[in-house]
Amino acid sequence: MITFYEYSKCTTCRKGKKFLEDNNLEFTAIDMVENVPSIDTLKGIVDRSSYNVDDFFNKRGGKFKELDLKQRLPELSDDEKFELLASDGMLIKRPMVVLDNQVLLGFKEENYEQALLN
Repeated sequence: MITFYEYSKCTTCRKGKKFLEDNNLEFTAIDMVENVPSIDTLKGIVDRSSYNVDDFFNKRGGKFKELDLKQRLPELSDDEKFELLASDGMLIKRPMVVLDNQVLLGFKEENYEQALLN
């Protein structure tokens, strides 16, 4: 089962989605801005990934900069970080591919090939 979290206006998300479609992979697409994952969902995703919660922030995004999270993030607890992520899908790094036992953040074709085609 592949769950593909995306923001439809994101070019990188379009590339990731095209990869999935071009390789005839079945997936469920979720617009992470319209349907922001809950705190519990995010915790489950982080738990099954090789990343820590900080890696899930879209550090290049306007919202991240607007909230001055570059300075604030190190001072926040994990619970506060999850609350922030669940409050606004624009804060979440994208696209995010969730598999049964692995999570891919962003789009790098070689990572998608390794995780999804082997």
